[in-house]
Amino acid sequence: MNIAYITYENVGKYASSVEDEDGKLLSFLQEKGLAIAEEKWTDESVDWSTYTHAVLKSPWDYFDKFPQFNDWLNGLEKLNIKLLNPYDTIRWNSDKHYLAAIQKEGLSVTQTQFCEKNTLPDLKSYFQILGADELVIKPTVSGGSKNTFRFTKQTVLEIEVLIHLLLKEEAFMIQPFLKEIEDEGEWSFLFFNGDFSHSLLKKAKSGDFRVQHYLGGTIHPQNPSDEQISIAKQYVDLFAKDCLYARVDGVDVNGAFNLMELELIEPFLFLFTHPQAYENYYKALKAMLS
Repeated sequence: MNIAYITYENVGKYASSVEDEDGKLLSFLQEKGLAIAEEKWTDESVDWSTYTHAVLKSPWDYFDKFPQFNDWLNGLEKLNIKLLNPYDTIRWNSDKHYLAAIQKEGLSVTQTQFCEKNTLPDLKSYFQILGADELVIKPTVSGGSKNTFRFTKQTVLEIEVLIHLLLKEEAFMIQPFLKEIEDEGEWSFLFFNGDFSHSLLKKAKSGDFRVQHYLGGTIHPQNPSDEQISIAKQYVDLFAKDCLYARVDGVDVNGAFNLMELELIEPFLFLFTHPQAYENYYKALKAMLS
């Protein structure tokens, strides 16, 4: 058994500002005796046929190189390498149209409207459609707040010009800006092999709405209630079967959990925020390798 630990070519974007989680987790797993080695998914010199398994840890630039990423996935699959998380799940989760599928199953999702590629939507209409005075728009294939914009009725025309240009390249999604993100923060619940591990609140820096820690956001470990864990686990049980890891991100709105994203490709796992998190990850991986 030989395991590829998949990361990306770090050019200064997206990297964590709080911990070298990739390096620490890799060392932890190697110290446990696993035959696991780091490989960058874009490295064309790698002989992938030498691996039996691959852990998709942090391909953080996949959305910048989406066609190449899909070709790489197809190549791994042809080699019969077992990928954690599974291939079909990764493909499904790579485009945020998946939020519509989750909502169809009756689970709560933040209101979302989609603007398809090569369309010229009237962005003003979405204030009424979504019942909000402030909106957020971003690509359906994206991460790291790339091409993510927050706008009001006063700024919509300026944003619309830009979005119409960007829509020539890819689809976008629109959601209401949730004041709760500013006031309370965004919850993250981490699950390994379907079992809850730990949770935290991510809060944006003053004057911002993006909670990513490399953009100045702060991290606050939490002790969620059994009910909160149970609600988050519903998303994992239905849509993250056979996944080594899953991160359920959402916001409490009027006492109800609203999913923002179900992260199954490259989420930062915030392992440093819980004393058992590294061990939880290792036990989940061992169980899936056996």
